[in-house]
Amino acid sequence: MKVSVFGLWHLGSVTSACLADCGHEVIGVDENFDVVEKLSSGMAPLFEPGLDQLVNQGIESEKLRFSIIEKEAFCGAEVVWITHDTPVDDNDVADVDYVINQVISIISFLSKNTLVLVSSQLPVGTIKRLEQFAIENQPQLNLQFACSPENLRLGQAIKVFNEPDRIIVGVRGQDSKSVLSKLLLPISDSIEWMSIESAEMTKHAINAFFATSIAFTNEIATICEVVGASAKDVERGLKSEIRIGPKAYVSPGKAFAGGTLARDIDFLSLAGANNNLMTHLLSSVRPSNDGHKNWVRQKLLHHFGSVQNKTIAIWGLTYKPGTDTLRRSLSVELCDWILLKGGKINVYDPVVENLPNHWNKGVKKYSSAIDTLIDSDVLIVATEWPELKKFAIDIVDSGDNNNLIVIDASGYLKDTLANVAKKYYVVGETILKENI
Repeated sequence: MKVSVFGLWHLGSVTSACLADCGHEVIGVDENFDVVEKLSSGMAPLFEPGLDQLVNQGIESEKLRFSIIEKEAFCGAEVVWITHDTPVDDNDVADVDYVINQVISIISFLSKNTLVLVSSQLPVGTIKRLEQFAIENQPQLNLQFACSPENLRLGQAIKVFNEPDRIIVGVRGQDSKSVLSKLLLPISDSIEWMSIESAEMTKHAINAFFATSIAFTNEIATICEVVGASAKDVERGLKSEIRIGPKAYVSPGKAFAGGTLARDIDFLSLAGANNNLMTHLLSSVRPSNDGHKNWVRQKLLHHFGSVQNKTIAIWGLTYKPGTDTLRRSLSVELCDWILLKGGKINVYDPVVENLPNHWNKGVKKYSSAIDTLIDSDVLIVATEWPELKKFAIDIVDSGDNNNLIVIDASGYLKDTLANVAKKYYVVGETILKENI
């Protein structure tokens, strides 16, 4: 099939490369010339394991090319796949109009009977707005719209795209279903067909469920800390309950970040408010999560009283492993707070090359995680990079750990460091060991 993928950041780059790898004729399109130029040279606009290689394979096979917005980029496409990331500000407020306006800007370029498949994260009801615009402004094109909510995860995006548990697709009728079956069945034969509004709502519901589960679990975990219970034991108990299950999102640890979960919580709360519905549970999730973001800060203040003039080693800056993005990273927010309070930071991250410009003083970047511990008062495990497990073993093997203080919210290095550190803090546990 001939497919135009519109919007070439993370979702669009992965979608374009994977579709080409499936044998489709793909044109990736974006309004940003620099992004298009970079992809055309075989480099993805952000770090994703295996993506550069897949892009290059697509280009070499002549199944994949990239273009700025122009009529030729959409001409003859059976499917135009909308993959723009929905921007959010620092308060997780989504700029929905940005994506809508991008779609509107290309409608006149589309061929008759084109199917527009929307995967951008947008509020329920958005596709109905786009349908109405197309009918009112370009009725002769007879455009069809559909929805397939994005399901990719940074660091695992290619595997998730190629081996999905299922694909959720919302359509209006059999014609759209037939076109999308041709496109998607080579990827997976497990497709959940539903209405467009149901597909839009499903994405919101999934993310809201995850967000609620994380907030709930962390509240339970913080109670465990003060009553002497182990949140990990409670987690085992929850997962052994048949009505909850072993894959449940009930692992204590850090607050959720990255903007995606909070964005869908806000979409649902707004949908309720616009229809005079109270959403008491959903409205409480973000405040609970925002409060839990302070857990590491509270442990620092509990231990030291103040971080002024303290040197703090931080392992990991990115918002999660497998990506180089710093946006919405809890680690970055923590660093900002430490600097504001007069602390100093030694930091290690395996993929981050350039630190934020406003960190020109007070932050030293090291090429080795071990080196960050020199003259540091405490170690904070912030991002669960696999490399850190080796460094933790090196610490144990060195024997130079009698004064090691570790704050590890998710307990990522618990098995290695908890038994040797002077003090070890993890969400949902009391202090694990004191070598005094």
